[in-house]
Amino acid sequence: MGKLFGTDGVRGIVNQELTVELALNLGRAIGTFFGEGRTILIGRDARAGGDMLMRAVESGMLSAGVRVFEGGFAPTPALQYAVRQLGYDGGVIITASHNPREHNGVKVLDSDGVEVPREKEDVIEEIYFSKRYNTVPWNRLVNDVKREDRVIDTYVKGVLSHVDVEKIRKMSYKVLIDGANSVGSISSPLVARELNCRIFTVNANLDPTFPARNPEPTLETLQETASIASSLKVDLGVAHDGDADRAIFVDSEGRIQWGDRSGTLLSYWAWRKNPSLPRRVYTAVSSSSLVQEFLSQFGIEVVWTKVGSVDIARRLSSEKGLAGFEENGGFIYPPHQVVRDGAMSLALMLEMMAEERVSSAELFDGLPKYYLVKTKVELKAGMDIPRIYSRVEEEFGKERQVVKIDGVKIIDRDFWLLVRKSGTEPIIRVMVEAKDKEVALKLADDVKRLISG
Repeated sequence: MGKLFGTDGVRGIVNQELTVELALNLGRAIGTFFGEGRTILIGRDARAGGDMLMRAVESGMLSAGVRVFEGGFAPTPALQYAVRQLGYDGGVIITASHNPREHNGVKVLDSDGVEVPREKEDVIEEIYFSKRYNTVPWNRLVNDVKREDRVIDTYVKGVLSHVDVEKIRKMSYKVLIDGANSVGSISSPLVARELNCRIFTVNANLDPTFPARNPEPTLETLQETASIASSLKVDLGVAHDGDADRAIFVDSEGRIQWGDRSGTLLSYWAWRKNPSLPRRVYTAVSSSSLVQEFLSQFGIEVVWTKVGSVDIARRLSSEKGLAGFEENGGFIYPPHQVVRDGAMSLALMLEMMAEERVSSAELFDGLPKYYLVKTKVELKAGMDIPRIYSRVEEEFGKERQVVKIDGVKIIDRDFWLLVRKSGTEPIIRVMVEAKDKEVALKLADDVKRLISG
């Protein structure tokens, strides 16, 4: 049997790997999995092929007797929140999140709004590959896809319910929002407006070609956004990915702050807001050493996990804690919902600034200083991933701590490096962190040469 689901959903190049036929049959499998008569909420981001793929998935689900409701353009966290709050049995999102422009994808949500766990993905895959589709007779078909127009409004109200709106409103913060030419351009300005922010937007028109930058917000893709934030002298800038579940911040000094730095601050703030919750935070092995260094002073335990928001969310949901996050800008705030949420991250950051009476730059300057290098190697035919991991361990792991939760991570006193095969793209990811910039750059080059050789 083949494999459909990656780290987070089914993804591929539109009309090449992710075809209408695949989407149709995946819809049939999803409908069969949930069962006849169940209610499913579906929505999409602004990516190319989104409408085409959504119609195909809807057709497949309808053929299995599912009742389909369409939420239209919406961030992933907005649809996830609506699934739970409005009482749907599940959800489907047509998105490839942060992947390059030519990609799209399909995410499947459980009734709690969280992506279905791995074991349920396996069931859907088994139905898909075995073609064990439920096909209802003509007189039991649900003829129409119904509209669901409450998604964005429900979501914005949900975000605002978790912060001190009046305290933030008094500050009249100047905020720049980079919506990545996709659905974050819909929701985050609405949240910021309700918080009395003076709002500037960039890349805020919906455009499936992503003309300004690739959908993933990184140090490289956000240089222009950071320059604009600096010129406007904003109090805070925020940049989303294609489906707005990530938030990468630009501070009041115009500096791009990586996601484990913002995640660390927001985890601290989650503890301040919810002291009765278990003093525990979940993050992937790809996150910085600063996480533990900073949070330990407040007695907050850091639990390291595999890379992937699904794994973090499910552990956080079952074991309970203050928060979960990834270094890519995905932050999970459980009192709101146990999924990554870009607009919730924005609201919490503004609340922390207002409560602590400090600038965003001052908040980030309170964190330990590390230098991070993120790079990648193209995954070519014939590359032996286990052998690559072994070679990295042999070369760099002698008398150092070796962690194999996800890929291979080597930890030294002054640096760490992580090599892992991506679950969403045909690449091998390489991350190196050190307190010395030159050490980090040289190590990254050495690791890339080892992998490529």
